[in-house]
Amino acid sequence: MNTPTPAIWRTAGPSPRISLRKAGTAIFWTVLALYGILTLYPFLWLLISAFKTNTDFYNRPFGLPESWQWDNFSRAWESSRLGSAFGNSLIVTIGSLVLTLFVAALSSFILARFQFKGKGGVLAFFVVGMLIPIHSTLVPLFILMKQMSLLNTYWALVLPYTAFALPTAIFVLTAYLTSIPRELEEASFIDGTGLWGLFFRIMLPISLPALSTVTILSFLHAWNDFSFALVFINKTALKTLPLAIANFADGYQTDYGLTLAAMTLSVIPTIVLYLLFQEQMMKGMTAGAVKG
Repeated sequence: MNTPTPAIWRTAGPSPRISLRKAGTAIFWTVLALYGILTLYPFLWLLISAFKTNTDFYNRPFGLPESWQWDNFSRAWESSRLGSAFGNSLIVTIGSLVLTLFVAALSSFILARFQFKGKGGVLAFFVVGMLIPIHSTLVPLFILMKQMSLLNTYWALVLPYTAFALPTAIFVLTAYLTSIPRELEEASFIDGTGLWGLFFRIMLPISLPALSTVTILSFLHAWNDFSFALVFINKTALKTLPLAIANFADGYQTDYGLTLAAMTLSVIPTIVLYLLFQEQMMKGMTAGAVKG
């Protein structure tokens, strides 16, 4: 009688579902890495190009500089009075930012927490302001500023920046404040908190994500604006950073090394601000999307 041959057990291979999941994860992280590289590349190109001479910039536009010009930053800072321009940009940007946050927070608090006749029309009025092309108002604003003797002053920039930042700021803050439960407001009144106490001690701290979003958006608009500063400011002592950077180019040539070095210095405050408030900004952008 022949003894049957024992069966040979084979190790089972990975499940097709697990393999697909791993492949999907790998594809996801690959796409994410490529997106990150594409996003960071313009800044890396700007940083590398800031160390080039004009010859390097033309001959090796996407390569490393043949000789690293470390003095481009100091030359750019001194030749175009970037220190004074930085100060002017900070004054204008912070001034418009403070006004925008204060007015938008108060307006949004009223629109979100109170019921009154014409409330929908007021909110629609601010929302329509988001549709107005900013640069189409340059001529009327120039005439208005001239009649009010505000040309060549900080107010010539602070007031327009505030006005054009308010529609977006009120839209974001109103959506966020509307999502806050009414029970919190009622409990604060029961505890004896007044209207101003409710606004400053409760609503403002809770609204930090939305306020961070408004801060970054308003800062970027005021910090990077060129057209309003070009039209409303003629005094060299009051020129902002974009105007100072434009001085490196004239009708005959452009010093790209100094220009890109100055641009690299100018983007540092923006990057720092975004890194500080990025988490709060993400929360603020999604606030009000789902009310609960």
